[in-house]
This record gives sequence, structure tokens and C-alpha cells, in this order.
Amino acid sequence: MMAAIAAAKNGADVTLLEKNEKLGKKLYITGKGRCNVTNACDREDFFDHVVSNPRFLYSAYAKWNNWDMEAFLEDEGLALKTERGNRVFPVSDKSSDVIRTLQRAMERAGVKYSLYTEVESLWLSGEIPRCLGVQLRDGSRIEADAVIVATGGLSYPSTGSDGAGYRFARSAGHTQTECIPSLVPFDAVFEDGSSCKELQGLSLKNVGMQVLENGKKLTGDFGEMLFTHFGVSGPLVLTASSQITARLNRNSAGKTVHPERPHPEAAHPERNHPEGAHPEAAHPEGAHPELNHPERKHPGNSHLRILIDLKPALTEEQLDRRFLRELEAGPNKQMKNLLVSLYPSRLVPVVLRLAGVSPEKCGREITKEERQRLVATTKALPLRILRTRDFKEAIITQGGISVKEIRPATMESRIVKGLYFAGEVLDVDAYTGGYNLQIAWSTGYTAGCAAASLEERK
Repeated sequence: MMAAIAAAKNGADVTLLEKNEKLGKKLYITGKGRCNVTNACDREDFFDHVVSNPRFLYSAYAKWNNWDMEAFLEDEGLALKTERGNRVFPVSDKSSDVIRTLQRAMERAGVKYSLYTEVESLWLSGEIPRCLGVQLRDGSRIEADAVIVATGGLSYPSTGSDGAGYRFARSAGHTQTECIPSLVPFDAVFEDGSSCKELQGLSLKNVGMQVLENGKKLTGDFGEMLFTHFGVSGPLVLTASSQITARLNRNSAGKTVHPERPHPEAAHPERNHPEGAHPEAAHPEGAHPELNHPERKHPGNSHLRILIDLKPALTEEQLDRRFLRELEAGPNKQMKNLLVSLYPSRLVPVVLRLAGVSPEKCGREITKEERQRLVATTKALPLRILRTRDFKEAIITQGGISVKEIRPATMESRIVKGLYFAGEVLDVDAYTGGYNLQIAWSTGYTAGCAAASLEERK
């Protein structure tokens, strides 16, 4: 939508092709339905939050940054507010208002859009590397001077993110880096192998969390996390996943998917499917092989651990003194009852078990060694990470079309003239907090402006 608006405002005749029944289906679910449209941070902070290929985004961000996006939405009549962490939301807390704002902006700019319209392939020239338009699923073709692929990645496939953009790119000769779910929860168990299910639904606020690999800290922060039936989720976990998802998927991470076929053949999709065979026939398990491993069942990674600091405001010495006071105040209380003043009640038996302290013991019976184990467990509650969850629970996709093959100032393909890419389909991603949507706005705007001026650059 941003690419379409930018292209239309720069004088192009624009048609947006949407295979879903409505516009902005994925945008609708962002920010838990509230739509965290961007982050009100400065430039340096923005790029500190970009995980993959930040330098590639310098030019696009310079053309259309977070302040430009806020001003645009407000000029279009959408009131915004800034919350904790500089996260920007619509005042209404409704993502549908963001979608309606973009839709109105498109209509005012003269953009035509067609719903229930699925693109099957790019229409490429066989003689020279040029994109002439697209071919639809019904077999018809639409001619165009430029085509912008802004199809998203693989996350939340129920919204239409089925990997089609990667297929289009490969057919044009582009390289696709391995796609991995990111900003995603973890399957995890406690250090003793017990399930997290007993704490399902328990949210911990103002805690510290570190992720270690073979004892070496990889990432860590303070904030909020959530226990689930399968492991852990919440802001701290999602942010950490951006840094370690490749390690969790190390069996496949870092690989690239090379072009599906030589470029000249890609220009003529009818040659690739003799006797009119549907493209899905090439993949018995479905048209989109990226999704043929729905659970991504990689072996558990025993080298990655989470340590949760339940009391980050207290040093170990201060916490030890706190334990002493509690034990002295309740010498005849059993530990399972005595510690409810220190932890959420559901967490007490877990802490005691991991610290090796009997819940039936009374306060006066606790030894110094047991007290020290309680301190250590409180400051570093240990879990073992098994794997990431699947794409259907991932907020974004890490990986995508290699940015080495895209011109950063225009988002145009270096391989095929008149072909542009924008958003999550590219190998760029960032932490949670509005940064990934800003990447979409910036690259979409850049692609739209450049595509509209294609004729001028001939």
C-alpha cells in the first residue's frame, strides 16, 4: 500500500493486486490488533534495532523515516500516540484505522486495487532481463512498466504470507537466503527437564533475562516475559529470538536457495508447465515448498539456556539478607507458604524444586547452603531452549531475497530491469517495537518513487 501510494503520488498509473478478500490482512493483526506503526526513536537508535543488513536500509530510511511516516498518517487524519519504548500506535488502538487511512490515501492518489486477485508468476522478457508485468492465476496477463513485489515473508501464513514473493524472485534469477521464523516464542523446559506447562499463563514483569550458549552470554535485557504450555514467550523472548534464531536452526541457517531455473525459461511460464500443468504439480506437498515443514522439528539445542533474574533490583547479598528476614519471621512456616511473599504463588514450587529445597521444610530448618541455592536460583532461574516455534507463530521472517542483488537507493533488482522488491520479502529484519513496519514503509516508499520514475531513467 505504501509503495502504491508513493508511485501514484509521483505520477504513475498504479494497480495493486491483492489475493486476499481485503486489504491489510496482516497489518490487521500487528501489535495484538493495535498496530505499532513505527518507533519514535532517532536514526542511530533505529539502526541499532535492525538485525539483518542494516546498511542496506540507509538510503531508504533517509528517503522515508519514522518521522515522515508519523507526519503522513497524521496528515491523512489518523491521530497517533507514543507509548513505552517509543512505540507509536493509533490513539484508537485499532489497526483497522491504520488500514482505512492507507486505503483512503491510495484512493485519493488514484490507485486502483483488485481483491481476490492472485499473481501466479512474473512476466519476464526472454531476450533482455526485463519485467513486462505479471501473469495471474487465471492465466491472464497484466502489462506494466514496473512491478513491485511486496508480498511479505512466511510468518502468519493464514494472512496470505505463503512465500510467493520468494518464488517470484527465484524465477527472475535472484538468490534467496534461508528463511527462519523470528520474533518468535521458544519451546523450552526447565533445567531439570520438567515442562513449563505448570506455569502456563504466568506473566513475569520487571525481570532480567539472559540467553547463554555453552555458558557465554549471547543476549539479555530487562522487561516482561510469559510462560506458555510449550515454553516461553513475551517481549523479552521475542527480542532475544532475533539474535539466536539462526543458532536454534543451525542445521539450515545460512544456506541460500538459488534461482529456480535459468532466467530465459522463467520468462515463459507456459514452457515450464507442459500440457498446462498447474505449478503445484511440481511440489506434491503443495505449491510452496517453504511451508512443507510446518513444525520445523529440529533437534533440541542443549547448549542454549535461559537464565531469568526474578529480582534484578537486588544484589545476591541483598537478596540473601531478605531471605534471612523471611526465615526469621516465619521459623515454623513451611517453605511452600513462606516464599509466597517473594514470588508469584505458582512459581514457588518451581523455585524450590530447582534449588533442591523441600517445600515441606520449615524456615528454621533451612541451612546456609540451601539458602544460597535459593538465592542463586532466584537470580538465575534456568531453562533449556529446545527450538523456536513455527512460522505461524512468528511475527516476522528472518532471511529472504539477498540484498546484494537489490539496489538500495531504489529497491530495484540488479538482475531484471523494472522489477522491485519491498518489505519483509527482503533479507532485512529488526527487533519488535515498530521497527519492522518502518522497514516496510521505508522500502515501500523508496520502491514506489523509483518505479514511478522508471521512464525518466531510461
